[in-house]
Amino acid sequence: MTTFAFTVNGKPANVEADADTPLLWVIREHLKLTGTKFGCGAGLCGACTVHVDGKAVRSCQTQMSEVTGKKITTIEGLSHNSSHPLQKAWVAEQVPQCGYCQSGQIMQAASLLAKTKSPTREQIVEHMNGNICRCGTYPRIVRAIERASKEG
Repeated sequence: MTTFAFTVNGKPANVEADADTPLLWVIREHLKLTGTKFGCGAGLCGACTVHVDGKAVRSCQTQMSEVTGKKITTIEGLSHNSSHPLQKAWVAEQVPQCGYCQSGQIMQAASLLAKTKSPTREQIVEHMNGNICRCGTYPRIVRAIERASKEG
């Protein structure tokens, strides 16, 4: 076991874990931030997406040895009062059905809007490829990202 120091949602964190422990389990079990979901465990579905130094990553495939000294943002850290343009657009477009994948979807979309303020529909679809929604709300997801890019 090693102690890992990093920042989560703007707050310093120190966690004792094995170097190969997935970041997902540290976020959920050690830090009790349960908005980040376990989906497939293989980095294929996107339910566990968080930002590491501003880049969207699959936390189930990111080992603790990779995050020392880095800034991690989870869905809880995107905004403290659900005022992020994507969160508001998600509600306005009625995106979620079951809601399970939505934190990963929003975090993936946030990484796109952070680097491309007004993405084209094609850029949105390409960037979101790999984030799976079992309920099939893909058209609503695209509309919400388009809305957020105009309002954000």
